[in-house]
Amino acid sequence: MMAPSSLSPNKNGEDKTSRRQNEVNKKLKYISLAILVIQNASLILSIRYVRTLPGDHFFTTSAVVMAEVLKVLTCLVIILMQNRGNVKNFVTLLYDSIVVQYSDTLKLAVPSLIYTLQNNLQYVAISNLPAATFQVTYQLKILTTALFSVLMLRKSLSKVQWISLVLLFAGVAIVQMEQEGGKQKEALTSTNQSYVKGLASVVVSCLSSGFAGVYFEKILKGSSASVWMRNVQLGIFGTLLGLLGLWWNDGAVIAEKGFLFGYTPMVWGVIFNQAFGGLLVAVVVKYADNILKGFATSFSIIVSTIMSVYLFGFHVDLIFTLGAGLVIGAVYMYSLPKPNTSTSSTSTSSSGHSKGVDSELDAFLPNPKTPGKKKGN
Repeated sequence: MMAPSSLSPNKNGEDKTSRRQNEVNKKLKYISLAILVIQNASLILSIRYVRTLPGDHFFTTSAVVMAEVLKVLTCLVIILMQNRGNVKNFVTLLYDSIVVQYSDTLKLAVPSLIYTLQNNLQYVAISNLPAATFQVTYQLKILTTALFSVLMLRKSLSKVQWISLVLLFAGVAIVQMEQEGGKQKEALTSTNQSYVKGLASVVVSCLSSGFAGVYFEKILKGSSASVWMRNVQLGIFGTLLGLLGLWWNDGAVIAEKGFLFGYTPMVWGVIFNQAFGGLLVAVVVKYADNILKGFATSFSIIVSTIMSVYLFGFHVDLIFTLGAGLVIGAVYMYSLPKPNTSTSSTSTSSSGHSKGVDSELDAFLPNPKTPGKKKGN
């Protein structure tokens, strides 16, 4: 018999490597949580801030177009990096993915149209609603996404998830009832903002977000296109549709005042956050599980509410706290894994292309889940 001590050095080495990797993964999770919270809260607060400042305001339609252009350029740079700077391969890949496989590209026209509409509606909603109220109400996108997933993809939800959706709706309803009769409505009226317009915008935005996400998942199942190439395809349509909306809404005024009218460093910050925030989250999600994402969303609601009190004089009372508390709890409950199912299926239900994201990020990010593996061993 082989002495057990002969295996101990190898095992000790593996244990040390495993412990070290677990520590790295833990740190990456906390970093991911911080990034998700900051991105979620800062975008809404910064949009609200720049849209309520006195003086000339920028055109939101131009901001949507600019964000799409920056997103496309960023994804193109990443694709070029993945091709090791080989311009010929890069151009060939773009031509093949966008032009030759034009049918796949055209499939993205519908979600791109909806996302463009959603981005414009978010500006309208945040311009007319307190940041905290928008943040709470916007969580209705979880409800719409879940319902569209059940209807279009025949997905099943656990009892806990159905209960969380009921609590979510109840929480949002309580917040809206409090806002409808409270001081916030008076404050909005005094600054020429329309609470009804803002509420309608966020509801339509939630519906469009839910449908677009599920439709995007449905049409891309089995697709071999990278997540960065998908974003390029979406961005091309998004830019064109955004320009069409810009011409329709603000064409004459922009022709007179200029595309970049009203742009300040703070406005550029909002645009960069909107353009790169989604891509950054796609990278971060590699290190964050579904529960962490739910916790980040819940925590960002708290951060937005606290910051709204200091930045905008937002009034928090018992009813708002109750409604927001229900929403925060519901978001966390919904993100919990289903009983007797693997976490991968839960993860897939929240993000249809998470596996595609992982495989693409592996090209230039370290994989925290497979330490010390060598090919051929």
